[in-house]
Amino acid sequence: MADPGLSRFCLFCLVHIALLPSLCFAADPYVFYDLHVSYLTASPLGVPQQVIAVNERFPGPVINSTTNNNVVVNVWNDLDEDLLMTWSGIQMRRNSWQDGVLGTNCPIHPKKNWTYQFQVKDQIGSFFYFPSLKFQRASGGFGPFIINNRNIIPIPFAQPDGDIIIMIGDWYTRSHKALRSALDAGQDLGMPDGVIINGKGPYRYNTTLVPDGIEYETIHVDPGKTYRLRVHNVGISTSLNFRIQNHFLILAETEGHYTVQQNFTDVDIHVGQSYSFLVTMDQNASSDYYIVASARFVNESLWQRVTGVAVLHYSNSKGPATGPLPDPPNDTYDKSRPLNQAVSIRQNVSASGARPNPQGSFHYGSINVTETYVIKIVPPVQINGTLRATLNGISFVNPNTPIRLADQYKVKGEYKLDFPSRPLNRTPRIDRSVINATYKGFIEVIFQNNDTVMQSFHVDGYSFFVIGMDFGDWTEESRNRYNKWDAISRCTTQVFPGGWTAVLVSLDNVGTWNIRAENLDRWYLGQETYMKIVNPEENGETEMAAPENVLYCGALQQLSKDLTNSAVSLPRGSSKLSFCLLVAFYAMITLFS
Repeated sequence: MADPGLSRFCLFCLVHIALLPSLCFAADPYVFYDLHVSYLTASPLGVPQQVIAVNERFPGPVINSTTNNNVVVNVWNDLDEDLLMTWSGIQMRRNSWQDGVLGTNCPIHPKKNWTYQFQVKDQIGSFFYFPSLKFQRASGGFGPFIINNRNIIPIPFAQPDGDIIIMIGDWYTRSHKALRSALDAGQDLGMPDGVIINGKGPYRYNTTLVPDGIEYETIHVDPGKTYRLRVHNVGISTSLNFRIQNHFLILAETEGHYTVQQNFTDVDIHVGQSYSFLVTMDQNASSDYYIVASARFVNESLWQRVTGVAVLHYSNSKGPATGPLPDPPNDTYDKSRPLNQAVSIRQNVSASGARPNPQGSFHYGSINVTETYVIKIVPPVQINGTLRATLNGISFVNPNTPIRLADQYKVKGEYKLDFPSRPLNRTPRIDRSVINATYKGFIEVIFQNNDTVMQSFHVDGYSFFVIGMDFGDWTEESRNRYNKWDAISRCTTQVFPGGWTAVLVSLDNVGTWNIRAENLDRWYLGQETYMKIVNPEENGETEMAAPENVLYCGALQQLSKDLTNSAVSLPRGSSKLSFCLLVAFYAMITLFS
């Protein structure tokens, strides 16, 4: 006869196991993804070459999430070199351990995997992921990352009839290894070989400029419908002008913040930037229409072949697109046009974002600035016989032990908290100089671009208010022209050559966060630093602890565990239920062992 005590105990276990999924679902939901990063042979510009694919796709698959979701991404490194995946614009609240850059993470070695886990807390919008090491983004590895509004939070426009993702970028037929070898040798990369749209080359709009046999992207739409186009510049260093023949682009969102809606015929999208446009298919479809991404701020007659062309195809189209491309912006007599367009992008202060309260309720213009950083950018210089790029005269090299990990284990000498708040008249040097930022500070950062090329700058872990932008040198009087009410909040901003951009950042996200040039060549040559933000009263509530699967390297290499995988691998398409049942299974084993 069975032991009644054991029977009651088993019933107790089964009841709790049955309840476990509902308990799991009571919290914020989980979404799970497996990303296998590997090489693939493709011919984006008609020349077979090795590209970096994700799940055998180029570009990679979309990561689709909703505000406050817990996102679990298992990244498998099937390359022949180290890998890290970073999440451009995802703020990683309290969790710089998951940021995916060398200052905060040890790399994933070849034939290994690592599981990222983070919450997209209080965020919405259009972002992308990409590999952050070894110039790999130049060969691909990128893909879109969408954070949708929760159902209870309305979007400030009618629900679109569909979502369309467009990833644009300059492209070389040389591999990322060849490109970084050129930079290591002190060479300029030269003009790109073209521009790709969703991993494909240009439609043959011109038989002289575009050879035959190139696969191009076709976007299929229905007449009369309105679509949300999420456009990302995932390229290396070229600003691109985006336009659709005979169609208006209504700007609606950029990098997680809704904008004042306005019509554009074309928009300059700089490296690392993301935009959402509403486009209504209101033409008569006598033919297909061109979608164009052409190089900006270069000799455009010389760079004609550096143009991406896709096709917008109505379901009732009567023929292929023909004739010349829609004209690019003409700045010959109006050099202020691109600047005016940039400063015209304003925040929709009446729209709700990820929370029910309007985003504009944060009155940034009335908050006292606690510190000002003027960060000066100049052309690359020779340091110790090698070509390097600098910020305030310092060319950053990554520490052997990531900064946050070095702090955790009290590893000394990996970095210095001495990044200067102003440019210094001294000999440029290679160093590991980090900003010692103050928790809950409200800082003003001015990017002063004395380089000859357009630059984009990105801050991990944060959005910032773009309050001012102009040509010339920034001075104290420049503050008189700041936008103190409805400046757009975003994570990547352009800085015009010979100009400056001012941003305000509220330092409420504890951790160690990367500040970098999005221009891949400048970033590779050392144009970056980090902000270290510590809560002196940390009690475990403002910063998450290191994850259980944390990777070790550098001075902590001996702590590494020789495991095939660094986390439990969940199959593709797994749900939170799978996770909960797995926990239940192990609970059963533990109880009865």
